[in-house]
Amino acid sequence: MKLTTAILAAGAAVSLTTAVVGAARLRQNARHQADRNEAVLARNQLDWLAQMSTNPDLAKLWTPEDMDVEEYMQLLNANQQICTLSLRDRLGFVRHGQLPFYAAQLMDSDVCRRYWNRFGDLRAQEAEGDERAEHFTRVLDQAAKHRLQVQPSAA
Repeated sequence: MKLTTAILAAGAAVSLTTAVVGAARLRQNARHQADRNEAVLARNQLDWLAQMSTNPDLAKLWTPEDMDVEEYMQLLNANQQICTLSLRDRLGFVRHGQLPFYAAQLMDSDVCRRYWNRFGDLRAQEAEGDERAEHFTRVLDQAAKHRLQVQPSAA
């Protein structure tokens, strides 16, 4: 191989490597930005839920007609706990295989089960098309159903 051919080949290899590394870095930056955006949106939702679950006058504006304001505030607090777990899961802070454990812990709470009974179907509709959200919703639904099955024998 001639020296000039070897230099051209080496240059092409360096250029290709640089392009691959650059593309990987761009994908990583995009992923981090998506995570930051998701965290900001979740923070807004959690702040709103915190206000709604502690301020009866504000909660009254959004309470379904067939529900008591106090009950709605309690359900919003349960939703806040579920949203917090959802954010942790989406950002990768729930270790593989641990989601069912956390879901079961949430569903040990009567208010979380009441929330899920009332709004679980809505959450499933919201999750449609988002594989991770669909998985999260299925795991919580299974935990709620399991808790209801074992509840009579525990009483």
